[in-house]
Amino acid sequence: MSSSTSHTSTIGAIGAPSRRNTELALLVFAVVIPVFAYANVGLAINDEVPTGMLGYGIGLGLLAAVGHLVVRRFAPYADPLLLPLATLLNGLGLVLIWRLDQSERLQQRAQDLFGGFTPDAPNQLMYSAIGIALFVAVLLILKDHRILQRYTYISMAVALVLLILPVFFPAVNGAKIWVSIGPFTIQPGEFAKIIIAVFFSGYLMVKRDALALASRRFMGIYLPRGRDLGPIITVWAMSLLILIFETDLGTSLLFFGLFVVMLYVATERTSWIVFGLLMSGAGAVGVATFEPHVKQRVDAWLNPFSDTVMAQSDQIANSLMAFGSGGVLGTGLGQGNSDLIGFAANSDFILATVGEEFGLAGMMAFLLLYGLIVERGVRTALAARDPFGKLLAVGLSAAFAIQVFVVAGGVMGLIPLTGMTMPFVAYGGSSVIANWALIGILIRISDTARRPAPAPAPNPDAEMTQVVRP
Repeated sequence: MSSSTSHTSTIGAIGAPSRRNTELALLVFAVVIPVFAYANVGLAINDEVPTGMLGYGIGLGLLAAVGHLVVRRFAPYADPLLLPLATLLNGLGLVLIWRLDQSERLQQRAQDLFGGFTPDAPNQLMYSAIGIALFVAVLLILKDHRILQRYTYISMAVALVLLILPVFFPAVNGAKIWVSIGPFTIQPGEFAKIIIAVFFSGYLMVKRDALALASRRFMGIYLPRGRDLGPIITVWAMSLLILIFETDLGTSLLFFGLFVVMLYVATERTSWIVFGLLMSGAGAVGVATFEPHVKQRVDAWLNPFSDTVMAQSDQIANSLMAFGSGGVLGTGLGQGNSDLIGFAANSDFILATVGEEFGLAGMMAFLLLYGLIVERGVRTALAARDPFGKLLAVGLSAAFAIQVFVVAGGVMGLIPLTGMTMPFVAYGGSSVIANWALIGILIRISDTARRPAPAPAPNPDAEMTQVVRP
């Protein structure tokens, strides 16, 4: 009788590629493209390469390098497109703000109104550095996104405080969206959208089964039970209160729209979308009839070239004319007249500069970049293994998408102007810092979703199998 021994071993799953080298290659393009745009502006305005181009390129490159190294070390399996896309938009936004800083008309207007002119591009570069620092902090501190689920109701309280706080501060341009503390001003709504997404994700994960139940079907739509309408009515009322007391149409739309989208994703009931659209429409019409500031914005949307609207503000009219003069390919960087819009040219209306100087083709490219960020966020949600991560990724992506829609729609005349800022591109510290934090959370979720499962521990009893043959 002879015997032979065969050895078996446990084979771990083959890990997914990290794609960090892909991210690095895309980051190179995300830095080089804004540097060329910077040179283009200088050549168009002064017929010479701007002296600050090298410093700008090095600064943007260092910020991108820091973000990449942290992602490579602490989120190696994260989505490779999110960081380059955000860097490219941030870099092009800096170029557009610097281009408007060179406008003699804006410099003279600032001199007349404020007694002096201070360029905004250096401040925006500083805000971008702070945003990257917060991005790094999110990846270093938030080891697992599921930790945020513990703070569901705390996040609700914090979000309410952030949303209510501007009521106690003076209105700026008719809307109470700013909190001023000494020389510093912040826009709490930019940070509240992230915290609200955390609350909605934790809440809907627990309540989605009850909210998905339907009592009857009417005209092909499942109607929710009466007692389950409470959450949407509560959020609807809160969004109306924000609209009434702060006259902030943008935050109100973002707040309510985010909840309806996440509610639909959690329950898969089309009825919630129908109820949401009906309630948002009814609330907006109701407030617009008696709130003067909201009514003024609706009138400017419906009749931007009327004498009454033009006497109050010609920003919408100048914005539409800028889009029209841009044509298909644009006038070229530094060769447009969007600075006629005035003080809001580099914040609310910066897309008018994009439309005029990049043209329809460039405008579509910008919107495509935003669409790619939303698409990668939704892809992250589909890949996430836990329901909280799925809802949080969808919520953050929806908040980003809704903000882009309401800002672009307002500037283009599709909807009334909201007063919000275009993510990464428009001037504003609160916006760029909060959106870098949003990208950081999406990268953490995508790293967890794409990270290969650890190989099971070997079983000592299965290491050796005796096979006895006669």
